[in-house]
Amino acid sequence: MASSIKMIKFSIVLIVMILGLWATQTTARTISESSMSEKHEQWMVRFGRVYKDNVEKEKRFKIFKDNVGFIEAFNKAENRPYKLGINAFADQTNDEFRAARNGLRMPSRKKSSEITSFKYENVTAVPSSMDWRKKGAVTPVKDQGQCGSCWAFSAIGATEGINQITTKKLTSLSEQEIVDCDKTSEDQGCEGGYMEDAFEFIVKNKGIATESTYPYEATDGTCNKKKELSHAAKILGYEKVPTNSEKALLKAVANQPISVSIDASGMDFQFYSSGVFTGKCGTELDHGVTAVGYGTTSDGTKYWLVKNSWGSSWGEEGYIMMQRDIGAKEGICGIAMDSSYPTA
Repeated sequence: MASSIKMIKFSIVLIVMILGLWATQTTARTISESSMSEKHEQWMVRFGRVYKDNVEKEKRFKIFKDNVGFIEAFNKAENRPYKLGINAFADQTNDEFRAARNGLRMPSRKKSSEITSFKYENVTAVPSSMDWRKKGAVTPVKDQGQCGSCWAFSAIGATEGINQITTKKLTSLSEQEIVDCDKTSEDQGCEGGYMEDAFEFIVKNKGIATESTYPYEATDGTCNKKKELSHAAKILGYEKVPTNSEKALLKAVANQPISVSIDASGMDFQFYSSGVFTGKCGTELDHGVTAVGYGTTSDGTKYWLVKNSWGSSWGEEGYIMMQRDIGAKEGICGIAMDSSYPTA
């Protein structure tokens, strides 16, 4: 009898302990879920996100929660030279993000009209660092929006640079003109394009309009012929930087901002916040950006200074530092594989 009573008491204690543990875990999950929900609400306010209904909001919340978990886990790891952040893209899957933002369309075959000369081939000395922003050759960071027009922003960034170097006047030029009016070869507006084709368009068009004359709308539009004829800057042609050579790319960036192609498909890139990016990435080039400088950090890490077109809330106010001289001929994320620049 006494043994039975002891057994009953033990069972009761065990049940109470199990219930207590379950309640604690449930409470912890509830607090965690509540905290994440609050974080999502704050994020929505910050970035002006509004969902069409509760079904969409719940879907986006789940994606947001997964992305925040990824970001926080990454940042907790030691010895990371760069950090990730909960930015404007935190409620998008990586597939959604890449489909909307990475619009580089590499040509399927070598262009017959491709220019092979490289004017900086015989440059023997370059500065230890370069930042074209400090020389007044870089306009403020722009935002391509939900349009795969990165290629147009890359080409315009390089054109704005050479135009300032040539005229000593910095002018913001029109990406929308290229999106609307350049429909040849790889260039298909928000569905993607290629920087060299954009350069060819500017040459054939005998110039490009200002941003204020032909403002950006983040959508495919009908070419405005009248605005297209309003030329604020022109280029004579373009040249390619020798493929798979960071040394050649260094010579070029030392002399002007350069259009470069990169593989920006990874989640590390999507949520990059600060530091020198050294993450793993492939060489499947899918994004056009503008290299506007280079340098070395205080700890000796060499980097490329790259202007992106995802708005100033991404990265370091719209820029990313990408590791330079990694040993692989393609460069990090393929940055040395396909780059070009306008001539004036």
